[in-house]
Amino acid sequence: MFARLARFVVRHPWWTIVSWLVVAAVVIVFSPKLTTESDQGDFLPSKYESVQAMKVAEKAFPQQEDTSSLIVVKRSDGQAMTPADNARVNQAATSLNAKKPPTVQTFATGADAVAPNKAVQVIMVPMKGTSTADSEKQGDAVKQIRKDLPPLLKGSGLEAKVGGDVAGFVDNEDSFNKSFEIVGIATLVLIIGLILLIFRAPIAAILPIVVIMLTMQVSMGLIGAASKVFGFSGDDSLNTIILIVLFGIGADYYLFLMFRFRERLRAGDDKKTAMITAVERVGEVISSAAAAIAVTFLVLLLATFGVFSAWGPSLAIAVVVMGITSLTLFPAIVSLLGTAVFWPSKAWKKQPKGTISAAIGRGVGRRPAVAALLAGIVMVALAAGTFGFKADYDFAAGFPQDTESAQATKDMEKGFPPGLTTPVQVFIKSNDGKPVTQRQLAAFSQAAKTAPGVGRVQEPVQNADKSVARVDLVLKTNPVSNKSISLVKNDLTPAVHKIVPDGTRAYVGGQTAIFADINTVNNRDLSVILPVAAVLIALILALLLRSVVAPIYLVISVLLGFAATLGSAVYVFQGAQGEAGVTFQLPIVLYLFVLAIGTDYNILMTARLREEAKEGNEPRQAAALAVQHGGPTVAAAGLILAGTFSVMMLAPVSMLKQMGFSVAIGIALSAFVMSAFLVPGITALLGHKAWWPGHGDEPKKKLQGPQDPIQNQYAPSGYHQ
Repeated sequence: MFARLARFVVRHPWWTIVSWLVVAAVVIVFSPKLTTESDQGDFLPSKYESVQAMKVAEKAFPQQEDTSSLIVVKRSDGQAMTPADNARVNQAATSLNAKKPPTVQTFATGADAVAPNKAVQVIMVPMKGTSTADSEKQGDAVKQIRKDLPPLLKGSGLEAKVGGDVAGFVDNEDSFNKSFEIVGIATLVLIIGLILLIFRAPIAAILPIVVIMLTMQVSMGLIGAASKVFGFSGDDSLNTIILIVLFGIGADYYLFLMFRFRERLRAGDDKKTAMITAVERVGEVISSAAAAIAVTFLVLLLATFGVFSAWGPSLAIAVVVMGITSLTLFPAIVSLLGTAVFWPSKAWKKQPKGTISAAIGRGVGRRPAVAALLAGIVMVALAAGTFGFKADYDFAAGFPQDTESAQATKDMEKGFPPGLTTPVQVFIKSNDGKPVTQRQLAAFSQAAKTAPGVGRVQEPVQNADKSVARVDLVLKTNPVSNKSISLVKNDLTPAVHKIVPDGTRAYVGGQTAIFADINTVNNRDLSVILPVAAVLIALILALLLRSVVAPIYLVISVLLGFAATLGSAVYVFQGAQGEAGVTFQLPIVLYLFVLAIGTDYNILMTARLREEAKEGNEPRQAAALAVQHGGPTVAAAGLILAGTFSVMMLAPVSMLKQMGFSVAIGIALSAFVMSAFLVPGITALLGHKAWWPGHGDEPKKKLQGPQDPIQNQYAPSGYHQ
């Protein structure tokens, strides 16, 4: 099949290129855009209590703020605030209310907003709006408040800082923009630079960038169309993830093809024959790798968290399109360019001798047990770190702490519990629709003061018919810390349900409760999708290799790589850097990039092991040759992909640093430990048993001459010349 495809594409390159451009134009112009959501709570299933609380709030309190900011006022000299200071703050709030921005509901302060120790006074700024346009207006409101405040407090000895969610977004938007700008530029420079270093040819370095960007546009068009047909939407990070995935696997598949093309040119083939043979040889590898990754992504459909189930089909579509591109558009363009793709370098004509990969291959071929054992020990030692994994949901802590919003939070915590800005919202709803009485609310509030982790109970607020009341519980600890999330999940929520007034039902909501439910959903999803993905990858490998044995240890090695990567992150960030935890999104990110994309390298190396065996080489000799010839491809692909993610560590945002480091380590382990040592070592040890019950290693022809694996491991064959 791949031979026929290769012959058509190479013999009709212009037809292939023009057809691609026509299809791309139609898809890009006429396909709808993918809709996205920003609120993580929107992706939770309705059975979770935090989601039910949101629905109760939307119906009972339609005027309730969607988000909030706050103004923290303190004395410049650090002394306790006086009654005169409080009066000046109250006056400032009145003045702000007189000309408040449209998105601001009110500027609220008073005696309850003065800290018990008189260190600070707070002005609450609830806001309305959930759309992107509303977010921009909220940001403009924060900027306007910051301009209006100084004149109102001039000469009073008071200073004010604006903090809260919206202010944090305004302050950190530049950090994110700077991060993505740094990552984007560094990624392009790195990919172009490394491919330029490998091939010493500018055309070869620029070509994948152009083709992958075109593939990205086509993929997004198809994803948009699919989202309308199947009714799914993504989150704000999906576009970035798709871009990274396409650059990752696109660079991989491009290198798989180009290394084989160059190899065949060195063997004496003309440019057309070389490309046909290259596509024929790597076509099965690329299609199998793309299928394995696409299936792995589709397993995300089993996730109950809506973000992941939307990622699944989107990423699968992108991967399939990239696989098709790699077997059609890339070969068509390169077959037209021929050896000019390597201009001005002449290195493609020279057969490398005494390379590092050849030395590693000889070592693995001579002592496969040592290679596999040492690689296994490294992976297991790193994987042990997963037992200490703690999820971290505190996004704010990962941003620069010298911003006004971060300083406002620190000032506020001098007088109030940390949870003031993000209270646990308890909605008490009457079972029969009758009003919830003041006596019931007073009793509940009094009991809630002694509930686990509660530092303060706010005054209850009732809806129009008084059938629903909202009581905010302010936590003593950081409301988005792992400790608080566990507290709300395991202790506070059950305690609230026990003290709820007779004839009513309590719904525990708010950001901390949402994260507690996300924690539950994440744990459930990973426990389902990991084993299912492992089984499906094993089936694809079994079809590719026509073996039952090889897929078993290949899948185990990939899962071990996933665990080793997560363990490495725990050692570095929780251990060496002393952070409270690792970002809660990391396990699923590693699933996407390490488990899925790391499978590429195992497939390429195993296919090469089988190919060398078919050439008549004995198992150890086949392992040595597979590492020698396949190692540079895997190393180059792994270096580019790991390097691409490592540039995220330049970002001033902790979450991006953690993701960049972890994925880079995971890809490096996949390319330089598993594919170079573990998999070839185990395959060489098992010998012909690795391909049972099939005959995937059955030689097409026997080599003539001595069969000593060391003396003859570089014996000439029609393929390796």
